[in-house]
Amino acid sequence: EGGGNMAASGEGAPEGLCGPERQGAGGLALLGLAPSAPSCPHGPALLFVKTSQGKEEGRRFYACSACRDRKDCNFFQWEDEKVSETRLAAREEYNRNHQPPFTHRQNVERYKNFVLLPLSKRRFCQQCQRLLLPAEWEKHSDHQFLCDISTAQLKSPSQLLYPLENKKTNAQYLFAGRSCQFLLDLIIDLGFRRVLSVGTPRLHEMIQSKASQEDFRVRSLLLDIDFRYSQFYTEDEFCHYNMFNHYFFGGEAARETCRKFLYQGSGERVIMVTDPPFGGLVEALASSFKKLMAMWKETEKEGHNLEMPVFWIFPYFFESRILEFFPSFSMMDYQVDYDNHALYKHGKTGRRQSPVRIFTNLTPSMIVLPVEEGYRFCAVCQRYVSSGNQHCEICNSCTSKDGRRWKHCVLCKKCVKPSWFHCNNCNCCALQNHTCEKTDAVCFVCGKAGHKRSTCPSLSHT
Repeated sequence: EGGGNMAASGEGAPEGLCGPERQGAGGLALLGLAPSAPSCPHGPALLFVKTSQGKEEGRRFYACSACRDRKDCNFFQWEDEKVSETRLAAREEYNRNHQPPFTHRQNVERYKNFVLLPLSKRRFCQQCQRLLLPAEWEKHSDHQFLCDISTAQLKSPSQLLYPLENKKTNAQYLFAGRSCQFLLDLIIDLGFRRVLSVGTPRLHEMIQSKASQEDFRVRSLLLDIDFRYSQFYTEDEFCHYNMFNHYFFGGEAARETCRKFLYQGSGERVIMVTDPPFGGLVEALASSFKKLMAMWKETEKEGHNLEMPVFWIFPYFFESRILEFFPSFSMMDYQVDYDNHALYKHGKTGRRQSPVRIFTNLTPSMIVLPVEEGYRFCAVCQRYVSSGNQHCEICNSCTSKDGRRWKHCVLCKKCVKPSWFHCNNCNCCALQNHTCEKTDAVCFVCGKAGHKRSTCPSLSHT
């Protein structure tokens, strides 16, 4: 749901599309967040290196953590580049000029004044995406705006604000009501009372809307790069946050807000629910999530061998990448759908089903999926699976990832998609019309055999 998106280049894809481990390919490798990294308007930049198979490591450079399209943020600096004082001063001024017009605290005060206005004086500028006070109307007179903003609209900002749908920068797709309600019901049934909502504004919104109910005890803190939400939530309800570099724009005060929220006082168990843009680098996301999990662990008095419970919502074809960084995670069959995405909608069949799943470090048998939607419990696998996910006696597992019934390939010794066939030339299953690429498998980073890019010793994983 949330915004921000650094280059991914399709690290996994449905129906046999190749990711960066394709032999003979070159690409960018993330080296992480350097201690002395320069900053752009989105916080500290990430360090990258250009890689190509069998060749020496390329020159290292810094780029924006949140935008992969340089039209959105053109920050670039070579690691070994000496930057002049004049250029540093110009950069600092540029960063200041590209910050929001109001601080979070100012937005909170503006909101207090806005709700005191009669309905006829409540306006929202659609062009600036801002709640307007009467003194500001004249400045926005040539803009389109909404009038008579109701209390219900103020409590549903995700429906008032335009979704940021630039796929290269924000990819802000919002949970459909069905999926949002399922997640909240599941969270409550599992006994959690605090939800760290990282890039999930609609789930946060649903929790906030029920906060006034006497028997509703769940609380939520939204961490999101979309600062527009600061117009509707207090500093205890929203932190401006970049999930690609673990950057709190509000500094130590915002970090402390997050720390306090994660403290499980009075037995109020915490779970993190995150729905990052699907184009985001898994390495960068995993690094940030580990830091949030470490922050939670610091607040714990007992159970230091435990991880903070997490729901990471992401497409199924990123499973291997997520497990690379979080081996304790497993993927659930539940198909998450979105209101404003043409493809990721509930009720579709075959290849058109939503590929978005829930990855979690909770015990799979605890995640009860709705039987009325066709999910059933597999006694052998000890988890709920989709109706099309049939148990394979040979693999001894419910093997389908995409909702369709997969078939077992004796030669590959595993189950594969129903549209795949065994290719004797490639010695593996693939789409029938694929292009054979029979080459000696080597790591495209260092050119040596015996491992792939993901486990290359020349790259460090955090």
